[in-house]
Amino acid sequence: MAKSSIRDMTVGSPLKLIIQFSIPMLIGNLFQQFYNMVDSIVVGKFVGKDALAAVGSTASLVFLISGLTFGLSGGISIVIAQYFGAKDYDKVRKSFATATYLVITLALIMSLVGIFSSRFLLELINTPESIINQSDLYMKIIFAGTIGVAVFFGMSGVLRALGDSRTPLKFLILSSIINVVLDLLFVIAFRWDVAGVAIATVIAQIISGICCTVYALKKVKILRMPLKEFVPDLDILKKCLKLGIPVALQNILVSISLVAIQGVVNRFDEVVIAAQTVVARIEQLVLQPFMSVGTALASYAGQNMGAGKSDRAKKGYYSATLIIVAFSLLMLPMMYFGGEYFMRLFTKKEDVEVVLTGIKAIRITCFFYSAVGMIFITRNFLSGAGDMNIAMLMGITEVICRVLLANILVNYVSFYGIWWATGLTWVLAAVVGIIRYMTGKWKTKAIVNN
Repeated sequence: MAKSSIRDMTVGSPLKLIIQFSIPMLIGNLFQQFYNMVDSIVVGKFVGKDALAAVGSTASLVFLISGLTFGLSGGISIVIAQYFGAKDYDKVRKSFATATYLVITLALIMSLVGIFSSRFLLELINTPESIINQSDLYMKIIFAGTIGVAVFFGMSGVLRALGDSRTPLKFLILSSIINVVLDLLFVIAFRWDVAGVAIATVIAQIISGICCTVYALKKVKILRMPLKEFVPDLDILKKCLKLGIPVALQNILVSISLVAIQGVVNRFDEVVIAAQTVVARIEQLVLQPFMSVGTALASYAGQNMGAGKSDRAKKGYYSATLIIVAFSLLMLPMMYFGGEYFMRLFTKKEDVEVVLTGIKAIRITCFFYSAVGMIFITRNFLSGAGDMNIAMLMGITEVICRVLLANILVNYVSFYGIWWATGLTWVLAAVVGIIRYMTGKWKTKAIVNN
């Protein structure tokens, strides 16, 4: 493998390493969010607010079904990162083979579950009759392409565990361009509406998954092995499940809380549903730096814990915290005063109520960006160190707080209680993670014997 394609994060400046690793991921995540946003922009501007609401109402349900696959992929990345940090390259290869079987199997299972349960889940959260058929069609198409996104994220996780955050970026940019072009073609030219954006997304994800896989097998020498050795390793499989299941459960728990919130949102009209859809898209964009730094920190912590350097891992956590606080302070005035411009990107001129509702929502949640940033870096740091149970505990905190607070606060401040509940939940979940970090118990959780 070319030396430039991997990075040993057990030496060098923690701050510099995390920033260098995060930037390609941030660019990639922004491209990914960009093509997710294009879905909403295209249907919002060229179809209407009902189609926008139909697409937005499915996000939490899609993540609920796919969260298990993505969580286990995260556990696999941690296993590979720690073995790489320990310079045990034979175990790295065995982990890669095991990961491939695990991700593909789970993706196929989750795809079938999603296709056959979509209508039931939409009815469960009281999706309005005016949009439920469009939402159901969108979900079925997205779930049919689960294998593409699962393979891409799985292979990206493997490469990032080895310190390579640039290669996944290249294929994600390619996927984003394809998705945008197909969105415009299918919706504007072919008039496929909601189905068009779903088909475009699936095609783009499958292409990126294939490209990333071909690259890893052909270019990354450390992953190469004879076909007869490309078999799952039972011991490594157990470690992947041990580390991945808590993250998967955490993802599912967060998804449940989001599904519950969508149920609260659906009590109101299409204006509120559309506003929530747009605000969620905007916040996903804002949160990308937090997610990128968090993912970089997971790889950093994994490699250093694998190398037995817990004190160095701690320095990385402090460096990431500095980045998060600085970015949060930068985004606060930008989102508070500029929210209107972002809202108008997604809506027609006549959808004034949607814009006004979204502006007020953004002005609530922007004060809580530091808290959600600390969730990402604390959870990823502890996961990278092998302290996985905290991820599940933070997920439980999010479910309980988000659901309870939303149902209580909407009785006092109407639908704006949804966004107050989100912000307060971020604070409480962040506190749970920080307390766990301060106990220092994560120092004993590495899966590699040093």
